[in-house]
Amino acid sequence: MNATDRWNDTLPLMDASESRQGELTSAYLYRVIAACESEPKRRRLFEELARDAEVQARHWDERMRASGIEPAPYRPDLRARLVSRLVRMLGPARIAHALTAMKVRGMSVYRGEGISLPSKHDDVGERHRTGKEGASTVSSGGSLRAAVFGANDGLVSNASLILGVAGAAPDNAIILLTGVAGLLAGAFSMGAGEYVSVRSQREMYEHQIALERAELAEYPEEEAEELALIFAARGMDEAEAKRHAGALVRDPSRALETLAREELGLDPADLGSPWGAATSSFLSFALGAAVPLAPFLIVRGPGVLAVSVAVSAAALFAIGAATSLFTGRGALAGGVRMLGIGACAGALTYTVGRLLGVSLG
Repeated sequence: MNATDRWNDTLPLMDASESRQGELTSAYLYRVIAACESEPKRRRLFEELARDAEVQARHWDERMRASGIEPAPYRPDLRARLVSRLVRMLGPARIAHALTAMKVRGMSVYRGEGISLPSKHDDVGERHRTGKEGASTVSSGGSLRAAVFGANDGLVSNASLILGVAGAAPDNAIILLTGVAGLLAGAFSMGAGEYVSVRSQREMYEHQIALERAELAEYPEEEAEELALIFAARGMDEAEAKRHAGALVRDPSRALETLAREELGLDPADLGSPWGAATSSFLSFALGAAVPLAPFLIVRGPGVLAVSVAVSAAALFAIGAATSLFTGRGALAGGVRMLGIGACAGALTYTVGRLLGVSLG
């Protein structure tokens, strides 16, 4: 028994009608993308992928007829029609995630535009190795960026909350209680939102990889053809692309990893941790929110609000300067801009709190 047979023994039976609908929807969207694509290699890629998807749909037609079911004429559903309209309006690259979720392959050709494309087998392997290292670098940079902006959110929102309450009721105990509540509420909200976001994204990726696994077991030759088309569209010689794709498909585990990378643009080993993202978001927001709150825990007396404002202003400037690492702006300009934004937010909430305090008092 070969590896594909063993996989078939462990895979759930794919629903023929659902699989046929999925292939025909993919073919429909491939043709929409091809019609919008001006670059000849990419246009040809999506035209060929559409034909392959239609061949795979006929495979499921035969399965259904063998079970005594006559396939119904295909009509794109509302979601497919909406996505096709977005493709025509925005272009495929801008909605790559939505297309991937619709079982549209080949979106990896839109990654890294402007860089050299592989031309032979060894280049693909090298790109995978450097791509994985690059992904780690991007991931690390993305985490740092998220931490900086999360801390900024916490700082601005809690400083504004504290100033609004201070304007209405200048009682340090009330301000402290409000600041702690704002810190906890905001941090838990940010953490929960990040968990749901990453969990949903991960589930979508896992579902797409499971589909690839099932299709690789069901019709490996067609998957090899799709992979060869993507290699060729990315610059590899066509004969070399076919040879390399055929060799990959003979090793199911390696084939699945390559299909995930090339067809879906995913790294199966790095789909993101929901708990890690939630924890990071919680802590970065809480750290920022703690800055304007800390003086009320340390300083006693009427000048504590002024100390909180001064500390918050310094932190806002520092965060603005840090964001220059991601925006390309000068550190001074970034710091002044962030300080100005925070000052406007704080002044507005203080004024509103002051007016409410007078009217309610």
